[in-house]
Amino acid sequence: MIINEMKLSVGDLIQGYHEDDATSRVVAWGGKLDVRPEYQREYVYGEGQRDAVVNTVLNGFPLNIMYFVDRQDGTFEVLDGQQRIISICRYAMNQYSVKVPAATGGYDALNYPNLYDELRDKFLGYELHVYVCQGTDKEKLDWFQIINIAGETLEQQEIRNALYHGPWLTDAKSVFSRRNCAAHKNYGKYMAGDYIRQKYLETAFSWKAAQEGYTGRDAVAEYMKAHRADKDANDLWSYFEAVFRWVQDIFGKQFDKSMKGVAWGMLYNEHKDDMLDPAEMQRRVRELLADTEVLRKSGIYAYLLTGEEKHLSPRQFDADVALAKYHQQGGKCAICGQPKDFKDMHADHIVPWSKGGKTVPENCQMLCIPCNEKKKAH
Repeated sequence: MIINEMKLSVGDLIQGYHEDDATSRVVAWGGKLDVRPEYQREYVYGEGQRDAVVNTVLNGFPLNIMYFVDRQDGTFEVLDGQQRIISICRYAMNQYSVKVPAATGGYDALNYPNLYDELRDKFLGYELHVYVCQGTDKEKLDWFQIINIAGETLEQQEIRNALYHGPWLTDAKSVFSRRNCAAHKNYGKYMAGDYIRQKYLETAFSWKAAQEGYTGRDAVAEYMKAHRADKDANDLWSYFEAVFRWVQDIFGKQFDKSMKGVAWGMLYNEHKDDMLDPAEMQRRVRELLADTEVLRKSGIYAYLLTGEEKHLSPRQFDADVALAKYHQQGGKCAICGQPKDFKDMHADHIVPWSKGGKTVPENCQMLCIPCNEKKKAH
């Protein structure tokens, strides 16, 4: 890889700055600089980070080195520095104000048009320190991952995006990870994580990968590799919509906070063809939401589909209740009568939770592990 140094003034950088909302692409430096190539993440800086960048420039303090790639056609792409460049350019486009020291003490919130001449000249004349590299795609992407370790840590999906970028991924990102994207507007209440940081995209990929039979730690990567040459992501979006049509058909359109972050796609993959009674399912959901014995409300939906109580984390007996019952039973198992150490016993519901038993002392018995396992099996 060949690396050279250059200086780029803010005045030159902001020329021709443009953000395309439809494609999420960003250009600057008179159109010569691709600020957000396909492999780059979205803008993730918070207000504090954004203001710190602009204040660094206004004060003439050193800003961290940026990295560009020379495309050898008169244009460049940003390898590292997107967040800082967008912060600077948006300020110059009068999209926000920052606090600067006031002559009379304290601070003034100033936008770019209201900067006094000397400060504006200082802003425009500030020189960014840039390393410009030339190399293969592999060298470029390897460097991209390495230099980002010291900055805003890359999420795993952001790294995958760098490796499998193309028209299909660009289309997928447009509906799953752009600001005000369709996935967030239509189904965000059901989804967990920051969609700008690719969590919705990763979730959708993992669900669809499972449906197509990809398994293991690299399932998402294998799925992306298989589809990277597709012309668009319509099939993924159709699948995603089908998941939530099923959710609303079976569990109703009325949303409960327990529905957020559930692995809906995985449940859909396994149970979309089950013969289910929506009215009965919705009645059982209301019943379980009101049941104080159910500690993990988000597990209600998987429980109703699988019958496995582990999804609910039913309330367990407190240690003091278990110890009192252990001594009351003389340290012996309530079923086989064999004496056991307390650590080898389990506090069991006499009447199971699934049959209406409550987690109260009167419904507690101490069983040895073998007897407890036998009881669970029946």
